[in-house]
Amino acid sequence: MANIVNLDRVSKGYGAAGPLLTDVSLGLDDADRVGVVGLNGAGKSTLLRLLTRTEEPDDGRVTHRRDLRVSWLPQSLQLAPEATVRDVVLGTAWLGESMGAEHEWAGDAGVRAILDGLGMPHLGLDAPVGPMSGGERRRVALAALLVRDADLLILDEPTNHLDVGGVDWLAKHLVTRKGALVVVTHDRWFLDAVCTATWEVADQTVRAYEGGFAAWTLARVERQRVAAATEARRQNLLRKEIAWLRRGPPARTSKPKFRIDAANALIDDVPPPRDTMSLQRLATARLGKQVYDLDQVTLHAGPKEILHDVTWQVGPGDRVAILGRNGAGKTTLLRMLAGITRPDGGRLATGQTVRPAFLSQELAELPGHLRVLEAVEEVARRVQLGDREISAAQLAEIFGFDDRRLWTPVSDLSGGERRRLQLLRLLAGEPNVLLFDEPTNDLDTDTLAALEDLLDSWPGTIVVASHDRYLIERVTDVAYGMFGDGRLVHLPGGVDEYLACAAAGRGPAPADLTPAAGAPAREGMSAAEVRNAKKELGKLERQIAKLEQKEADLLDQLATHATDYARVAELDAQLKELRAERERTEEAWLALAEELPAG
Repeated sequence: MANIVNLDRVSKGYGAAGPLLTDVSLGLDDADRVGVVGLNGAGKSTLLRLLTRTEEPDDGRVTHRRDLRVSWLPQSLQLAPEATVRDVVLGTAWLGESMGAEHEWAGDAGVRAILDGLGMPHLGLDAPVGPMSGGERRRVALAALLVRDADLLILDEPTNHLDVGGVDWLAKHLVTRKGALVVVTHDRWFLDAVCTATWEVADQTVRAYEGGFAAWTLARVERQRVAAATEARRQNLLRKEIAWLRRGPPARTSKPKFRIDAANALIDDVPPPRDTMSLQRLATARLGKQVYDLDQVTLHAGPKEILHDVTWQVGPGDRVAILGRNGAGKTTLLRMLAGITRPDGGRLATGQTVRPAFLSQELAELPGHLRVLEAVEEVARRVQLGDREISAAQLAEIFGFDDRRLWTPVSDLSGGERRRLQLLRLLAGEPNVLLFDEPTNDLDTDTLAALEDLLDSWPGTIVVASHDRYLIERVTDVAYGMFGDGRLVHLPGGVDEYLACAAAGRGPAPADLTPAAGAPAREGMSAAEVRNAKKELGKLERQIAKLEQKEADLLDQLATHATDYARVAELDAQLKELRAERERTEEAWLALAEELPAG
């Protein structure tokens, strides 16, 4: 490998904002694939501008190899509105370098694959870029970069506005592409799939790690453990995150080159991210047995049919991912569930106790005249999250608003901070159904991890439409696909099954569908039957509480006798038997709770 870019003791700041980077030294080789992570406002985009030399450092020096060809996708684009897709992607309208005559690039299979992968035929090569949405313009600009050769490709949030299939295609393309890559993105699955190194921008410096997001997470925990300076709440969140990473699909567990023995001690006794049965029980208590029932529903977005004669049920505690390409109708479906629109045919029944919160892709109107804490307290001063009650300030801290930022005027917040505040205000309203439309937009990886940790103990129903594969696999339990044919298709294989179906150009055959309906509710119970069922329910609840106490006692004994291997083996066998009994009891409770009428 040969060195192509060097940063030597570089510092950079902006006026009143103060220094973002101080005394940073980095090197980039010609085969490096680097993911850049860090909090919103930490200086990630500034670092990219220094690497491209579109900005000069205040101190230090940035050097490029002679004749280095650099291609850069910035966050904000300036494309001539009268230019066509063809002018930008293949001509000189943006990058100033033409791809040559049409017969030359049209015969190039690599160019055609890029245009197909990013949906250029769908947009049309003769379409003007002026009327396009911001997401479509970014796809056009990204295509223009990818069809050209470069020694260094620098991408700032390339996955924004790409659907799951587009992100998957881009990852595969970048892995096989020659040259160095530096990418800023919040998409953690993408970081693991593409990057061989990670740069963390924090505390006015840049720390380099081997491996993608999973490796960086492990390395950060080791650094924090050795330093012993991380607060307990943040440490617990990272321990939980690592446990999920290590127990997840094999693709997540590729071993980084650095030593991870120190991290093993942190995860040996970490429970699974979610206690599904307990959350299901709490959700049923909050929501009853009905959330959303769709009966032969037809739904349109303008003249386009989104759903045709769809029957579907979403129950208490369900965690559902909605997958589909851009324009498939995911947002339209969520808006119907949120009550913003109504179906064009069929029946949509919503449970009487349902209190939905809809996080749309657009930034909602926020009270710019208030400060951050005041904007949260305007909704609620104290918030019940699962089995714990926290203050508005504590909730804000979970989402990265420290004591100093709590008193920042809302009008002064960045786009990512405004997105966090929007989410905060929704959760402060204590909804029992969350409807998320691309919730990862503008959120950094730490905020996403905090959100996922919060949702692990959140006893309600979640329906999320997202291109963020990591979030989908982390937060949801079941996936449905929208393939543009009016169906809502159950996908037992999750994202992998969706990608296989999308690549084949169709959804699964109707015969392969798994019914979404839950257990049928028992109707017409007499008053005596209801009383007896409630007595049995109370008995089962007391039994579950006793089993939970016994389990806690066994865990204490395991900790006490940790060095007595014979005793540990005996206690472990008892613990497994006890947990099996608890699971059977909880299943009996759930079945009985579903039979009882709501209320």
